[in-house]
Amino acid sequence: MSNNLSFWHLVLNADIVVQLIILILIVGSVWSWAIMIQRYHVIKSARLEAKSFVKEFWSSGNISKVYQQLQHNKQKAQGMSYLFSCGFREFMRLRKQSALHGDIVLEGVERSMRVAMMQESQKLEHQISLLGTIGSIAPYVGLLGTVWGIMASFTALSGVEQATLSMVAPHIAEALIATALGLFVAIPAVVGYNRYSRAVDAMLLEYENFQDELCTLLYREAYKPGISEAL
Repeated sequence: MSNNLSFWHLVLNADIVVQLIILILIVGSVWSWAIMIQRYHVIKSARLEAKSFVKEFWSSGNISKVYQQLQHNKQKAQGMSYLFSCGFREFMRLRKQSALHGDIVLEGVERSMRVAMMQESQKLEHQISLLGTIGSIAPYVGLLGTVWGIMASFTALSGVEQATLSMVAPHIAEALIATALGLFVAIPAVVGYNRYSRAVDAMLLEYENFQDELCTLLYREAYKPGISEAL
């Protein structure tokens, strides 16, 4: 390939609008990769936290003890331990009011855990939708750059009596770079969006299953005269 058709030469000599579109696509690519890397660590941390907490929860045999350990922990509860803390805290608060019926206590617990679930869901899903947006619009942004570049190229050649392939080829190549770059940005973003959306759905399903199991345990306790020391 000659120097006139090298990638950087084509970019530097492209129309200013095409250069601006290429810059937008590069920023979109960097942004999408930053989101994917950050979501990878967040979801991985959530999986490890859930696995560790479930193991501790079921091996303890004492819900009150697990809650007390979380309260004394200097680190703020998050993920599954946060769901448990919110639900059990509300259970104890309502359980102390002896006039309340067991179903009312459980409704309060479920309501508190739903709010906690929404908060955790927002943390896990943060900016994932942006990946889908980048993946959807990047090819069209690249196509816009290509169309604009071709139009500008033929406009510039309109004053030439006889245009040869060697005259047209560099201008067409400049324009096509935008389309190629648009696909380069879109494909990883779409793959990342699909992958992390499934990962978040799987984590939320784990949270929902734990919530159902915890409510089943607390349902039995809600009809006892006092809070049990061991479940």
